[in-house]
Amino acid sequence: MNAPRREVGCAIAFEFLEPSVLALQVAPPTVLTEELTVVGAGAPIVLTAANGGRTHVIEGGPGSVSVNYTASTAPLVEPRVVDAFEEEVLVARRQSRYCPSDEIAEFAARELAEFLDADDLADHVASWVFERTAYDPFVSGPSDTAVDTLLAGRGVCRDFAHLTMAMCRALFMPARLASVYAPGVEPMDFHAVVEVWRHNRWDVIDATRMAPRSSLVRIATGRDAADTAFASTITGDVELISSEVFAVVDGSLPLDDHVTPATLA
Repeated sequence: MNAPRREVGCAIAFEFLEPSVLALQVAPPTVLTEELTVVGAGAPIVLTAANGGRTHVIEGGPGSVSVNYTASTAPLVEPRVVDAFEEEVLVARRQSRYCPSDEIAEFAARELAEFLDADDLADHVASWVFERTAYDPFVSGPSDTAVDTLLAGRGVCRDFAHLTMAMCRALFMPARLASVYAPGVEPMDFHAVVEVWRHNRWDVIDATRMAPRSSLVRIATGRDAADTAFASTITGDVELISSEVFAVVDGSLPLDDHVTPATLA
């Protein structure tokens, strides 16, 4: 899939209730142009993770702090070849905080029994989650795991992603979470999708099917939402007041059959 140029960004307001340190993950690893402004606190310290993501660390307070970020990104590049024994693949095989894959291993094997030897098993997992899980922004909480989502049968994008990852890992497929800007998502917000390792590369699958995968812009990558939150309080006490996100592409949104393999930059 070829991706058009994308313009992304966010405006986030916080209240630092005491002197605090906040970590933000809102910036794509690779951009053409970008601008980040912070009002109410000092200039952020920029950290680069081993997976290429960038974290902006802000220290300040007490008081109101606002962050505005805009960026322009390029089309996707050729997918990087990833060996089976690279650390990122080994880590993606393990269960994690929100994806207790061992707890649903027997269930996953039974539900996907007819596809266990299929080359596109991960796509069948995503289809299974899509068909059996309702999108509901009011049902899940920040501590819900993939098991909670399976039992509830509903959730938001991170819940869809956690359930998809847990089932993939239970079926011996390395899977990880990517937080993204997603042109086409409605209502617009930060989005979560899954990358599954196969054919020596990371293919992106999205059980919500809310946005075309070729238009997605990677922000952060990790084991689950614990690694990819857009804002995390490191020390102190910080309250999120408001968050607005935008993501658009040049021209019309591309079509996506959610079957053809796709990758994130």
